[in-house]
Amino acid sequence: MSASFTVTAVDGIPEVQPGASLPGLVVAALRERGPRPRDGDVLVVAQKVVSKAEGSIVDLRTVTPGAEAVRLARLGGKDPRHVEVILRESKRVVRAQGGVLITEHRLGHISANAGVDHSNAGIGPHAVTVLPRDPDASARALRDAVRDAFGASVAVVINDSHGRPHREGAVGVCIGAAGMEPLLSLVGRPDRHGYTMRTSVEAVADELAGAATLVQGQCDEGTPVALIRGVTVPAGDGGAAKLIRDPSKDLFR
Repeated sequence: MSASFTVTAVDGIPEVQPGASLPGLVVAALRERGPRPRDGDVLVVAQKVVSKAEGSIVDLRTVTPGAEAVRLARLGGKDPRHVEVILRESKRVVRAQGGVLITEHRLGHISANAGVDHSNAGIGPHAVTVLPRDPDASARALRDAVRDAFGASVAVVINDSHGRPHREGAVGVCIGAAGMEPLLSLVGRPDRHGYTMRTSVEAVADELAGAATLVQGQCDEGTPVALIRGVTVPAGDGGAAKLIRDPSKDLFR
């Protein structure tokens, strides 16, 4: 890995509307405001603008909650229509306590409310966004657009904010990736004292996602895209599914 790197927010991304070409918006902002992409750069794009552009939006006025959604909503003081969308996006409910639903999303992520969210939707009080149907495909489309526009081979990470067990606060994590392997195995490499690593695997895509979150922000910053320069990412083209631990190896399940 590099000894230093830069993370730069990409200015000039307008409010993204359903049906917009997000790759086109990103290319236009990079061309007009910079930085101009180079080979080896990493483009990190917030999930929310991907979902909005691709129409991963639900109007709660169209949702009829089922019995389980009504039950869980009553327990947590939530809108049963919102809970119904969460259940539709989930494989299972891991934990329901107070006003919080921890679920296993259809993509495999364990997170609060299956990523169903009102914040920064900007498309009316009744709308919620859900995670993109295929974030890896979204990342590939962005990678291809940057390559075609600038002749640069970049990696792309789609990031989202997730909480973590046993720790306060949320961090940015990778939910989609293209142009890189999301994991770097250190197994078989010696440390500085000659000890051979046996199990260490670095989640590079998550580290990049978290670094970008620091400049993207969580509230009204309006900078959903960041460009990271100076990091050598693992070669390959794996998707974010590799970051999901096999349940048979997960000691917390």
